[in-house]
Amino acid sequence: MSKVQDNSTSPIMPQGIISAQQLTQKIELPHQTLTIFENLNLNIQAGEQVAITGRSGSGKSTLLGILATLDQASSGQLTVCGESVTHLNEEQRALVRLKHIGFVFQSFQLLPHLSALENVMLPLRLQPDFHYADAEQKALKLLVKVGLERQSQQTPKVLSGGEQQRVAIARALISAPKIIFADEPTGNLDAHTAQEIEQLLFELNQEMGTTLVLVTHDADLAKQCQRHFELKDGQLIEHQQHSHVEAVSC
Repeated sequence: MSKVQDNSTSPIMPQGIISAQQLTQKIELPHQTLTIFENLNLNIQAGEQVAITGRSGSGKSTLLGILATLDQASSGQLTVCGESVTHLNEEQRALVRLKHIGFVFQSFQLLPHLSALENVMLPLRLQPDFHYADAEQKALKLLVKVGLERQSQQTPKVLSGGEQQRVAIARALISAPKIIFADEPTGNLDAHTAQEIEQLLFELNQEMGTTLVLVTHDADLAKQCQRHFELKDGQLIEHQQHSHVEAVSC
């Protein structure tokens, strides 16, 4: 069973770690305006696992980019971890990402000339109080956690796809973010490796209390999440899931 958002009568929910109201994204073309989605409302609580699905071109990656503050919506309000980001410029949104957000991408986005350890450490280099020895220790602990201690000095070109994604997950967690956004995190992996990565993401979500928001084509992966939204014809449909999570304070 599923329910379609009713933007006019939706009950008011306690504000979550991500709260979007009347979110609209339009693209101005030479002879027309293309509406990607319109008046979306979404409230995600801390610690939840949330999947967003939809056919190719439905706008799900666009929505993820807006929720992650990588892009701005045409209109609507967005709050991330209690901070309104609607009217922030790119530099200000980058600071929000630095404080609160980690990313896992389908294509891994590792720097090829850096070792696995150095790739994991990279986000900490952006911190004003960066200290190499402390960052190295944190990165090593995360590589142990994702099962890659022995590969810490290897560069991406000698790592398998699954190993590269594990490095990317460790990198996403190094700054202790409140939210992990994952865009097709298993899209470039074989079925067995994809299952391992999925299990790792959920285990780390439970262990570290990090909110997990992922875009996926994989219906089975979406069913494993506590909440599942489908973006269809510019609207969100929430599919009923049978799970519950305790909120984690921001």
